[in-house]
Amino acid sequence: MGTAGSSADTHSFAEPEKAVVKHLDLDIHVDFASRVVSGEASWQIENVGKVDEIIFDTRQLIIEKVTLGEEEKETTFSLADSVQYLGKALRVKIQPATQLVNIYYRTSKDAAALQWLNPQQTAGKKQPFLFTQSQAILARTWIPCQDSPGIRFTYEATVEVPKDLLAVMSAENPQAKNTDGKYTFKQPHAIPSYLMALAVGDIAFKAVDQRSGVYAEPVSLEKVAYEFADMGKMITAAENLYGPYKWGRYDVLVLPPSFPFGGMENPMLTFATPTVIAGDRSLVSLIAHELAHSWSGNLVTNATWNDFWLNEGFTVYFERRIVEAVYGKDEAVMQEVLGSQDLHATLEDLGRNSPDTKLKADFTGRDPDEGVSDIAYEKGFAFIRFIEEAVGRERLDAFLKEYFDSHAFQSVTTEDFLTYMDQHLVKGDNKLRERLNTDAWIFEPGLPADAVKVESAKFRAIAQLLREFQTTQDISVLSGVNRSTNELLYLIRHLPESITTEQMSALDHKFEFTRSGNSEIQAAWYALAIRKAYTPAYPAIEAFLTQVGRRKFLVPLYKEMIRTPEGKEWAAKIYRTARPNYHSVAYHSIDELLGQ
Repeated sequence: MGTAGSSADTHSFAEPEKAVVKHLDLDIHVDFASRVVSGEASWQIENVGKVDEIIFDTRQLIIEKVTLGEEEKETTFSLADSVQYLGKALRVKIQPATQLVNIYYRTSKDAAALQWLNPQQTAGKKQPFLFTQSQAILARTWIPCQDSPGIRFTYEATVEVPKDLLAVMSAENPQAKNTDGKYTFKQPHAIPSYLMALAVGDIAFKAVDQRSGVYAEPVSLEKVAYEFADMGKMITAAENLYGPYKWGRYDVLVLPPSFPFGGMENPMLTFATPTVIAGDRSLVSLIAHELAHSWSGNLVTNATWNDFWLNEGFTVYFERRIVEAVYGKDEAVMQEVLGSQDLHATLEDLGRNSPDTKLKADFTGRDPDEGVSDIAYEKGFAFIRFIEEAVGRERLDAFLKEYFDSHAFQSVTTEDFLTYMDQHLVKGDNKLRERLNTDAWIFEPGLPADAVKVESAKFRAIAQLLREFQTTQDISVLSGVNRSTNELLYLIRHLPESITTEQMSALDHKFEFTRSGNSEIQAAWYALAIRKAYTPAYPAIEAFLTQVGRRKFLVPLYKEMIRTPEGKEWAAKIYRTARPNYHSVAYHSIDELLGQ
């Protein structure tokens, strides 16, 4: 079974089969003036092999001293040479009987997990803000840890922050500020290091129901509470599918715009981008996705980043099942079709024979963050969807429920999962084993020819209108398109390449794409506007790229811009202003793109 050490993690220096962490007591101070987090990480360890050293992962950390035991006996330690992406191995001398290692440290100013925002970069404009992003291997830039998803530990923390700010973590959280700026946290369930999370700012809380609520800056709180009003329904739908929610509370924190992802499934407290606040609850499937991670990812975790599809493929499948239960089958099918289109675009982009299109990936010697692509998400989903088609939904649901339950709070490899599936779903049925063709899905590039193909009746209707438009060149025929997010996205994506800027102007007048408050629609429309040199959208594009930090939107827009010499110049000009607003996860991708 997928316990620590069952599969070598090439993205961690730790040797958990010799000495492994079990519990963390974290005591830290957050200093906005120096932009440094400092304090003590006290690790309870198990010296499995009775060895004389334990290895931690660090990157961009200053280690001040290390002591052993409650009596804090100072010990020797060494930091190895730096390895690209991985940082430096911290080797600590221990005794065979050592059970506690106390590491005193501070972060460097450029610690990659930490984003320090000045008041102007927040919604409220009055107080600074700090948030962390630990996935995939950035936890080591703010906590010395064994930074592998195959190593799990419980934690407690004390965090000292300025008195007018609130601190929250991936743990049991306070719901209001206190007077002394000291907050304590407890995460009673064993989690991997990438789920360590901290945010500090002018943050307020509002309950959605008895076990869920939202955190946001006070100026955004009512909007956020309105947007996420269906969270309770989603939790109920998820439990009806795959069993009890095992984490106690489920809350969501909406961060300032520079957050680089749509969401991050930190246990008990999802971090979310404000780009999902559309005012009409049209983008809340993101919450369904992050909630689904409470089972696939947080409860049952990929043992290494080469097994990332186990986290994301299952979660996309689960997300669409929640969406179907709460918002209806049409909505789920539209998302499946759009996701399939994204997957095919990624396959074309990477090359269908690229090893990076295998589900079981190999990111050895590379940043595992490169695995955050539609291969893990949409090819992973397509595989689970294919299994559903082969065995029926009822049988698949029973199997997945049992899988989540029997592997709760464990980390598994792709091979662990396949063995379990063979024993508990295939059960000696050779015809089914042959039909599932798992080798082709998991270990070979591209997409098997028998992947499930779905169609949306709503999209078919839009395709018919687009054919009429191409025949008549009369833009008014497209007025019949419904204004749901998915239908408008489909429309924008399928506008003919021959569309003129005059026709775009007429469409824009009709649907107000340039001024849309919906980030998904904005991003799709702006990409087309750049490609077609539709200049009325340019000021909005500049504002969007300067204000939004979500990498999923930024990279395609910058890619589109750099196709022409003028565009390249324009991109560089915007990026000079925008880069300080981006998290390192986003700006590293764009630095590479723009050759910075």
